[in-house]
Amino acid sequence: MASTASKFTIGRLASEADCSVPTVRYYEEIGLLPKAVRGSGGQRVYGLDDLKRLTFIRRCRDFQFTVEQIREFTALADDPTRDCDVARLLAEQHLAVVREKMSELRKLEDDLTFFTQQCASQCSGGPAEKCVIMSDLSAPNCCA
Repeated sequence: MASTASKFTIGRLASEADCSVPTVRYYEEIGLLPKAVRGSGGQRVYGLDDLKRLTFIRRCRDFQFTVEQIREFTALADDPTRDCDVARLLAEQHLAVVREKMSELRKLEDDLTFFTQQCASQCSGGPAEKCVIMSDLSAPNCCA
């Protein structure tokens, strides 16, 4: 749970946002997170807005949005007068990609299920050179 203090060191910010210090530095470096203000000793100092932004970025990454998609989201957040349909469109586009990946994974699951069932019924316990899995995987275009 986030602290009520308004100033954070990089370590504390990372801890509060549930990420690592190198991640904070990376997001600063690529411009997703604004560069930190430097304190009197040169140490980075962050505020609550930075914590909210970092948490937002981390959550976007949890949903596997790309850095460019996150840039679009943060640009939307930086201009609250823009229409929220932009966020919906980004999410819908990402959802389509996720669904395609799920379809590919289901096909992969089906192929692996077939391989293991074939092996169990035809060659399990025999020599590897006679294994149907090994044979099928070495055949040109076996799984295309």
